[in-house]
Amino acid sequence: RDASTGAAARARPPQPLPAAAPVALPHLAGRGVPHTRPLAMLLRELARRAGARLGPAAIGAGAVAIGGPIGVAACKDKDKEKTVTPSFDPEALERGAKALREINASPHAKNVIELARTQETTKAAEANAKAAEMQAAAAQHATNTEKVRWEEQRKTDQARAQQQGQIKEYEDELARKRYQHEHESTRKRNAEMVKMQEEASHRQENVRRATEEQIQQSRRETDRQKAEHERELIRAKSIAEAEGRIAENRANEDVIRRQMLAKIEAETNKAMTLLKETLRAAGDGVNALLADQTKGAALVGGLTALAAGVYGAREGSRMGFRMLERYLGQPSLVRETSRNVWGFRPSAVSATPAAAPKPALGPDGKPTAASAVSSALSSSSNGNGGILGEVVLERGLEARVRHLAVSTANTRKNNAPFRNVMLYGPPGTGKTMAAKRLARYSGLDYALMTGGDVAPLGADAVTRIHELFDWAGTSRRGLLLFIDEADAFLAKRGGGVAAAEHSTGVRAALNALLYRTGELSRDVVLVIATNRPEDLDAAVLDRMDEALEFGLPDLDARTRLCKLYFDKLIARGEDAGDDKPAQGFLGAMGIGKGGKRGGGKIGTPIRVAPDVDDASIASAAKKAEGFSGREIAKMMASVQGAVYGSGDAVLTAETFEAVVAYKVKEHAGRKAGFAAGGPGAKKR
Repeated sequence: RDASTGAAARARPPQPLPAAAPVALPHLAGRGVPHTRPLAMLLRELARRAGARLGPAAIGAGAVAIGGPIGVAACKDKDKEKTVTPSFDPEALERGAKALREINASPHAKNVIELARTQETTKAAEANAKAAEMQAAAAQHATNTEKVRWEEQRKTDQARAQQQGQIKEYEDELARKRYQHEHESTRKRNAEMVKMQEEASHRQENVRRATEEQIQQSRRETDRQKAEHERELIRAKSIAEAEGRIAENRANEDVIRRQMLAKIEAETNKAMTLLKETLRAAGDGVNALLADQTKGAALVGGLTALAAGVYGAREGSRMGFRMLERYLGQPSLVRETSRNVWGFRPSAVSATPAAAPKPALGPDGKPTAASAVSSALSSSSNGNGGILGEVVLERGLEARVRHLAVSTANTRKNNAPFRNVMLYGPPGTGKTMAAKRLARYSGLDYALMTGGDVAPLGADAVTRIHELFDWAGTSRRGLLLFIDEADAFLAKRGGGVAAAEHSTGVRAALNALLYRTGELSRDVVLVIATNRPEDLDAAVLDRMDEALEFGLPDLDARTRLCKLYFDKLIARGEDAGDDKPAQGFLGAMGIGKGGKRGGGKIGTPIRVAPDVDDASIASAAKKAEGFSGREIAKMMASVQGAVYGSGDAVLTAETFEAVVAYKVKEHAGRKAGFAAGGPGAKKR
């Protein structure tokens, strides 16, 4: 029943049993006592027959008294038998009747009945309370069941929502993968289409090129056949004309002969008449001159002067044109040359060592610090003799260069073929200066060109190379042709990066140079300089008779270079170049390519503090490990610039060491490729 029905039942008070109703003790049924309704009916019948009046309480008590032993006996036998069969005990019935009579006769019968009624009410109240508790427990159980059901429903809904979310995620993942797959398929299809289009374009281009080549071939074949046909026509026409003229001449041979004889006779008569008149006039003139001696002397002097003028004008014009051709017609590839107008050697090519400069005197009559250092350094830098001059090399390389210079000079004296030389090594190691000194000591003219000037000429490079060698062959002393950066146009022809960068004109220029140097020459000495000898063509290397390696200077050479450039740039205030460049008459006037350039200019000497001595220079040379000669010259030029930038214009040891340290760091940064954060970058 529902909760409302149970609550209404608990609210009703217990109703008393009717008198005629059978007595039922339901609370005894749960204790193993059998149902007492038959016993109560039996007791009521016995009391009626005996004439006794028993109330419901007495009848119930008697039923209990009678049924108690029966229930107990039944409970005792319950363990032995699973089922209990009802049995009737007459003795128990008699005992119950006896008990009823005793209770009825007792003065406390009413109390017993009231007590039994009170117990019955208590039991009923307890039963109602237990029923209410059971109903409350049932309601609580229903509530808990409802909570559990709602909790299970919530969990089910949550699980369903989670499952739906997972399904959505899975569907999204499938959609994304499907989109990616479709995108990848589309991309592949597009790539395949692009590839097919490119292949189709290539095929069309190849077909077009093949068609164009066939057209060109057909056109060339047509032109060739046309040219052959025209040549045949011209030949046939010429033959026909010649045969016609021959036939005509044969037919008119007698007429032509008569015309020629008549013409010859007329010319002979004219010549004889002219000769007679000339001889008559000459005879009259001679007779007149013999008669007057003054006129005869004047005539002889005039003829002599006229002959001398004509001869002098002819020879002077010839010499002038030759001199102008030497300078104004100088090849465009030549950057510098020692050939001059008047045919004598400039003073710059003198093989004698330069004299040490006289020390400058101060106000006190003593040499200044700068002049003292200059005198000391000049005496140490002129130890190379007249061959190398101020060119500083390693000792072993100096010996080889001296030997080569002496050998070249003796070769020229003995009119023997010259030997070609290759100078290779890092840039700034003195290759150009050594080549100049080699030419000057051996008494040869020299001409300098660079390989980079050949490439811009293109197809005209071959003509310029031949003009250069033709011009070099006109030198009466012989000429040393120095080609700097030779790998710019003398690279390998078989392939590689260097050869791939060369144009057809450069390769043709290389072939022209190889043609002009195929045999030994008594007019031209070819000296080439390169930083990468491995890139040169094998034919060029085969034409080189000597190969000198100009490496980076060692400590001894660096020390001498530091002293040399300290002397020239700081102590004497001169340029760092090797001597004054050779120049001729036009160059002295600043005209043409022989203008003033290079070293030899003199500036203002710099005052040197006493703390800058040979030890400071030797320390700088030791720090400059890995420097080339050009880098050492730049380092001394930086010292010069630092002094000019200071206020007092005096070189101190602090300034000298600071500039040297900076240049060493800069060299390290340049060697590392000017990496970010390098010494050079930090200094800047």
